[in-house]
Amino acid sequence: MNAPQSATAPPAGPGNPIQAMLEAPLSLRERKKLKTRQTIRREAYRLIAEQGYENTTVDQIAAAAEVSPSTFFRYFATKEDLVLTDEYDPAMIDAVLSRPAGEPFLRSCREALIGLLRQLLEHEREELLVRLRLTKDVPALRARMIDTGNEPQRLYLTALTRRAGVREPTYAMRITAAAIGAATTETVLQWAEGGGTEDIAELVHRTFAILEDGFSGS
Repeated sequence: MNAPQSATAPPAGPGNPIQAMLEAPLSLRERKKLKTRQTIRREAYRLIAEQGYENTTVDQIAAAAEVSPSTFFRYFATKEDLVLTDEYDPAMIDAVLSRPAGEPFLRSCREALIGLLRQLLEHEREELLVRLRLTKDVPALRARMIDTGNEPQRLYLTALTRRAGVREPTYAMRITAAAIGAATTETVLQWAEGGGTEDIAELVHRTFAILEDGFSGS
């Protein structure tokens, strides 16, 4: 199945605070690697918008990004991983951990997620929409997402264990992270299904209200 033809390549303009946030903790070498990774992804989205996901090959993406196919695979294990992975997890974990220490974990996650999504929508809205619509519409991406495990679940579990100051998560922590990861994934896919027209903050609030009705999180 091809990507929606209305998808456009994400902007790469200067002065993006999201980019500044990603680059801040990195060395010069790591920043160069980040920019190469982003260039590969940006060129991939441009090609996918023009000719569809299935018709876009790794060789084409590598040529457009002016890297070799072997360099592509140093950054992305598969073409699917190019869409399914991103650089925002550390920022999300930091945002959760910066919330007040006594705040319920669900509330911390809700506020951190809304804050990050608002920044992404302001500065990288098209890229976010392209990624989510591809994830929703392309069977290979949905299958890969299941095969590689639940990235959002790992994100929330990392934040939860670090906030609790423990090395190994408890069973309750794993259940909490699994529920939040699955729920927030459905939230952003719902937003993408509607073409990005719904208020993402309202959707997130509704999602966490449903979670809070089910359990308190710990």
